Amino acid sequence: MFTTIPTIMTWTRIFAIPLIVGVFYLPDSMASIHERNLVATVMFVVFALTDWLDGYLARKLNQTSSFGAFLDPVADKFLVCACVLVLVHLQRADVFVALIIIGREIAISALREWMAQIGASKSVAVHMIGKLKTVVQMVAIPFLLFDGMLFGLIDTHVWGVWLIWIAAVLTVWSMVYYLQKALPEIRARAQ
Repeated sequence: MFTTIPTIMTWTRIFAIPLIVGVFYLPDSMASIHERNLVATVMFVVFALTDWLDGYLARKLNQTSSFGAFLDPVADKFLVCACVLVLVHLQRADVFVALIIIGREIAISALREWMAQIGASKSVAVHMIGKLKTVVQMVAIPFLLFDGMLFGLIDTHVWGVWLIWIAAVLTVWSMVYYLQKALPEIRARAQ
């Protein structure tokens, strides 16, 4: 289970984090800011695509496992949170956005763990609003990492800022949705 192709691909997302972060600590003599932006963007896109690919391969090769089901969302959250923190450090994303995104990930992960312990994990299963939030984040982050003109037409900074704020709104919305779904179980256990 630890060395299947899908699981190895999931691990690569975790090991990619110091590489993406490290790109921005390269000395100016090794790479210009534009080159660092480009390398970090390409790495993020490639590693983000492994999220889709590892799930596809796990099903196709019949290599699904409970460990893989656990590790996959953890790797995604690590990658997103690390990149959001890099964007805050580079002053390309607001710290408030980072607090919303990271806070939600912690809260919903804890909620899902608790709901699984009480046998009610289906009430907080992934919903379309959570998937939409993820898609918007996964477009906003590389736009903000690139931070320039794409094909001479798209100002990725402007689009990225708008998209990361939309992702923050969707993040709050999805958190409220999951909390509402869990509320009956929470009330039942509180009595």
